[in-house]
Amino acid sequence: MNINRIKLVATTLFAISMIMIVGFKSQVVRVSAAPDAAADTYKAKCAACHTPTASKFYDAAKSDDEHVAAIMKGKKGEKPPFMPAFGEKGMTEDEAKGLAAYMKILKPAN
Repeated sequence: MNINRIKLVATTLFAISMIMIVGFKSQVVRVSAAPDAAADTYKAKCAACHTPTASKFYDAAKSDDEHVAAIMKGKKGEKPPFMPAFGEKGMTEDEAKGLAAYMKILKPAN
């Protein structure tokens, strides 16, 4: 009986310690310093037409003002689909500037 009681106590202590370890385990949360809103916006709204690397319908040699104007007011090309006016969809000028800067990172001017 004595050995069975020792086994029971040891098993109970082991189980309690494992439950405490699992219960009090700290969770690692990865948070970037600042979420890149321009990258998220580009992936969600722009990459479908411009490709993930901004290799289509984008001229990195144009000025930032031209890019911001195209983003905010839209632009008609040779054939549809045309660039929509994101200013009408709630995008701010600061967001458009960030998006233009992000696109230049994807495809620098030659």
